[in-house]
Amino acid sequence: MNLIVLGLNHKTAPVEIREKLAFDTQESIREGLKKLTQTEGIKEAVIVSTCNRVEVYVCTNGENEKIIKSLKQFLSEFHNIPIKDFENHLYIFNNKDAVIHLFKVASSLDSMIIGEPQITGQVKDSFEIALSERATSLILNHLMNRALFTAKRVRNETRIGENPVSVSYAAVGLIKKVFDDLSKKSILLVGAGEMAELAMRHLIGSGIKNVYVTNRTYERAKELAKEFNGIAVSFENLKEQIAKSDIVICSTGAPNYVITEQMVKEVMPLRKHKPLFLIDISVPRNIDPLCNELDNVYLYNIDDLQDVVDSNILERKKEAEKALNIIEEETEKFFQWLNSLQSVPVIVSIRNKAEQVRQEELEKFKSRFKELPPEVIASVDYLTQSIINKIMHSPTIALKNNCDNKEILIFAARRLFGIDSEEE
Repeated sequence: MNLIVLGLNHKTAPVEIREKLAFDTQESIREGLKKLTQTEGIKEAVIVSTCNRVEVYVCTNGENEKIIKSLKQFLSEFHNIPIKDFENHLYIFNNKDAVIHLFKVASSLDSMIIGEPQITGQVKDSFEIALSERATSLILNHLMNRALFTAKRVRNETRIGENPVSVSYAAVGLIKKVFDDLSKKSILLVGAGEMAELAMRHLIGSGIKNVYVTNRTYERAKELAKEFNGIAVSFENLKEQIAKSDIVICSTGAPNYVITEQMVKEVMPLRKHKPLFLIDISVPRNIDPLCNELDNVYLYNIDDLQDVVDSNILERKKEAEKALNIIEEETEKFFQWLNSLQSVPVIVSIRNKAEQVRQEELEKFKSRFKELPPEVIASVDYLTQSIINKIMHSPTIALKNNCDNKEILIFAARRLFGIDSEEE
């Protein structure tokens, strides 16, 4: 039995290649799995296809080189693309390396953004499709479940997903450090920049309800306000609305300061000097940096947010080191389980042989002592079962345990208990 993963991802292949090899619908994955499992030597298969990767996991009983050739041929024929067009972008991992790779993928250590949570769900979806197509069995079922369990451990036992690594998320993170409860705060969106809109969506998702939108073009403000379930405000009333808001996100595309130091100075007394959080995602900047010098005013521009993002990326990379230790532990456990499968037929044969001997001797005993009451026979039956179980306990544990000389141990057990290959 061999495990193989063959695939490509955002690190090895440009999007022009990835999109040609993508399985972009569930139906195409199902069709692909049917073809794979009909391929000689392939016993089980799972296809993982996302915007950043296309990977085929197989459990085989054939020669590796032959299987790898078949997998390349499969991708080529399924997507009608010559092998030479994608072959140099492929990576191939076998057995332990394949397991480690899958665990890294499921735990998002192999993602474009380390710690992003979507990939775990995508691996789970891929596994469920394979299950529904009966494309997996004992080995890949256990492997995929172990991969999802490993991803859960990484998420729970490290801080790999805690630090935001997008500018919009970083803005939300900073705001949460100033305001404990966003649900009672009001937010004003000035302009309609893409990142500002994204930050706004994150904030609304965090519970903020009082949303106001202003734009030099009032009709555009109305459109955005409707989208965010908020209220459009005339641009001429910008200062008055800032006074009513706790958070202001600005991204107008204007070549100068839209929110000036003087404006904020005049606003703060109207707010009774309650904290005011300003986010300037404009280039050139639209909020006078001197605003940050005012008491209870917190101003962050795009560089400040990018610094937070860069710092968070470093933090995630540090957490990834901890995650690798978890992956190493889980890989070891998987191969302990896999190795134990080698000894299962021998254990079953030994137990069957012991039970056969016990039954034969029990029948002799009953023939010899026919006058004994049934309860005594039952006691003897129980006693002999107990003896067999105690005798079998140590050999069973020894055969199940992982060790360097496992094959020698299995061979010795077969010789000692007189088990031939036909019995297995």
